[in-house]
Amino acid sequence: MSSFYPQSDVSGTIARLFVYPVKSCAGVEVQEALLTETGLDLDRAWMVVDARGEFVTQRSQPRMALIRPQIKASEVVLRAPGMLALHLGLDIVEAPANVTLWGEAVPAWDMGAVAAQWFSDFLGQPCRLVRFDPDHQRLSSMRWTGGIEAPNQFSDGFPVLVCSEGSMQDLNARLAALGHPAVGVERFRPNVVIAGVQPHDEDRLDVIRLECDAAEVHLRPVKPCARCPIPDVDPATGETGSAVGATLRTYRQDKRLDGAITFGMNSIVLLGAGTVLRVGQRLAAELRFD
Repeated sequence: MSSFYPQSDVSGTIARLFVYPVKSCAGVEVQEALLTETGLDLDRAWMVVDARGEFVTQRSQPRMALIRPQIKASEVVLRAPGMLALHLGLDIVEAPANVTLWGEAVPAWDMGAVAAQWFSDFLGQPCRLVRFDPDHQRLSSMRWTGGIEAPNQFSDGFPVLVCSEGSMQDLNARLAALGHPAVGVERFRPNVVIAGVQPHDEDRLDVIRLECDAAEVHLRPVKPCARCPIPDVDPATGETGSAVGATLRTYRQDKRLDGAITFGMNSIVLLGAGTVLRVGQRLAAELRFD
């Protein structure tokens, strides 16, 4: 590490960055991303809802993995098999809406009839597409943030998900030992993938300090990410399996979440909103033992 940081327990780099413009659709791997207080810019800015306004994800619609966004200067373009491209203007919405995410009522903006028909046709059920209302402050659980107000958009509950290459290598070694093929980190839908740390060190990090163009960014991992069936969805085909979840159950039951299977850490932004994160940037952190 440079003199930017004192000697630390752990040091590494940002290996990969991912933004997920539409909740539960495919991610976009980027080389750099603007960090905001709600996470990476445009992350989970849009969400699909059913006819009742309830959020829709790969849990019930694994085909959503096949919807691939492309981020452009003034729009996000969505493509899916058998569908014409859907263009979403970054500054265009149609009408206010009220939607529900994990039982929470969230104000939003409807994206209109064309987007609704596109998703309804591809997913085979009545759907609408909504945009998060930036005037609404949706806070992460203060039980886990230690009382810090940490806003997010349509993520499951926290601004940034961090995991490590080491954790993926460990999982893939376990899968191989059981005769299963390796899987990619894309199944776990992280925002920041870190390199240079031991498997699941992210579980034990206090504050992740990042050196970003002479500015400093602090991310705090606050809650283990409990895993649903989505890591068993193949992002290339949308088909579901069971090997990943079954393997995780053999070694990743987390007593902090009453035995839930966890992988990766939900994190909040303590310092550095407005800073650009880039692949290759260095990081340091102290280990925390709760």
